[in-house]
Amino acid sequence: MFFDSIAHAMGQAPQGGQGGGNPLTAFAPLILMFVIFYFLLIRPQQKKAKEHKSMLANLKKGDYIITGGGMYGRIVAVDADVLHVELAKDLTIKVNRNFVSGLADNMKPAAKEPASDTEEK
Repeated sequence: MFFDSIAHAMGQAPQGGQGGGNPLTAFAPLILMFVIFYFLLIRPQQKKAKEHKSMLANLKKGDYIITGGGMYGRIVAVDADVLHVELAKDLTIKVNRNFVSGLADNMKPAAKEPASDTEEK
């Protein structure tokens, strides 16, 4: 009596010989997750790596850089993959181009402002 109403509420039992529908709908959640991961994680990381590679290729004498070890310096010479970086007035080290983390724009000396003829008093 009580069990008959529960069994009736559950609906008809699935047929034993049926495959269960379109296999594409079974993989749709996996495909959707991959698309989301691609646009949120993979694509931005590839874009950042491409920009970093371009920055490494365009390093030149006089650029201020920061190395992977956290040292700030100015490039004084470039020999293929080896950069000669000046850390202090009399201290120059060699750094492989691949170990440059980025450009250090905050290390550039401030531009001197031209002296004005009128001074405020």
